[in-house]
Amino acid sequence: MGVYLLLVVGVATALTDAAAACTAWPVCGTGWSLPASAAGWIAFGHRIAAVVVGLGVVATTIMAWRRSTSRRIRAALTLALLVYPAQAGLGALVATTGGTETLSVVHLAAGVTIFGGLLAALAWWLEAETGDPDDAPETPPEPSEPLDPTERPAVPSDPVDRAKATVVAYFRLMKPRLMWLLCLVAAAAMALASGSGFELTPYTAAATLVAGSLSIGASGTFNHVLERDVDRRMARTNDRPLATDLVPVPNAVAFGLVLTAVSVGLFWTINWLAAVLGLTAIVFYSVVYTLILKPNTVQNTVLGGAAGALPALIGWAAVTGSIGAGGLLLATLIFLWTPAHFYNLALAYKDDYERGGFPMMPVVRGETATRRHIVWYLGATLVAGAALAASGTLGWLYVATGVVFGGIFLWMVVRLHYEQTKAAALRSFHASNAYLGFVLLAIVVEGLAL
Repeated sequence: MGVYLLLVVGVATALTDAAAACTAWPVCGTGWSLPASAAGWIAFGHRIAAVVVGLGVVATTIMAWRRSTSRRIRAALTLALLVYPAQAGLGALVATTGGTETLSVVHLAAGVTIFGGLLAALAWWLEAETGDPDDAPETPPEPSEPLDPTERPAVPSDPVDRAKATVVAYFRLMKPRLMWLLCLVAAAAMALASGSGFELTPYTAAATLVAGSLSIGASGTFNHVLERDVDRRMARTNDRPLATDLVPVPNAVAFGLVLTAVSVGLFWTINWLAAVLGLTAIVFYSVVYTLILKPNTVQNTVLGGAAGALPALIGWAAVTGSIGAGGLLLATLIFLWTPAHFYNLALAYKDDYERGGFPMMPVVRGETATRRHIVWYLGATLVAGAALAASGTLGWLYVATGVVFGGIFLWMVVRLHYEQTKAAALRSFHASNAYLGFVLLAIVVEGLAL
């Protein structure tokens, strides 16, 4: 995380006046003078941090060699150690000469290489320390029989109570817990577009969020309809409205179609591209993910991340009328974050997914492989976050938020490796929510310049 801090702070420094406020080396002024401005202190502080983190890389590499760790761990750390002085030299050259675009790209690539080497070493170290290479099942999971109906919540018989339960049931069909995060994704995309010089009107913002909420509601409703039989086999989902027959299937289908029509129609009042993307999101989640990916491939969570990434494209398209770099970068961040986020839930409810017959990563490949993939995708998410910082729209609030909550997320993932409990998996799951939620809020604040 120290290297990641240097990475994103270096990007932010290069995009601000801080880089130009300290053009000497190793300090400022004539080379040994202290900075004369706040921007200069930021640039100088980055160099001090680089020295401290570099010592940490040296110490980590020495310990790895002394403890006779595996070859790949030592190779990854040695690569990071060898690239580190070259990275420092490139930083000095950029600072003193102003650099070129090519030199800046090479400088950033070297930083990503160091981060990647340390991340690989961490993933392999945790696997060696805590993993069980034989925990993957020999045969794919088979769906179990539905749970005993007596184990499912009873439907109220009193007319008033049943009416209240029915209203709540229709609300649950819309999967409201997904709404806040996906609407925040769309809001962040709109703020990014606004910060990039496009006009964001109150109507566009309100219509996009309302239409997006209805789109999520339609997708969730169709998901409930298509998975009602599977839901009856899983303890986590056997109380859902269609699993308990509280809502008739035809009524749920009609409800989903109404939500779809209103959502797409509202998107259309903004522009045709937002409407097309909104309909695509509903079809992708309801058909491609629910019917094709989720029950048939272990990569369902990875490929299904496209459903969560689409709100970023929708938010950007609503403001700009096109699919631009800012929306694509944010969509990439969401896409890579999804496995790091959802694999924790798959670990926590592994037995449930096995009863449902879903080929989730821990069910098919084992818990050790799943925890390793969480580390990989977390690292990829952080790199995507650094790339988003390089877009030029965001500043120090985004940088600080990403580093702090990225560090918390990583710490919870490390704890998950050692504790290997449902509680630890859920803590990591909630840490992933906190990371993305606060990063998106930072984007909204900085994009709108509040």
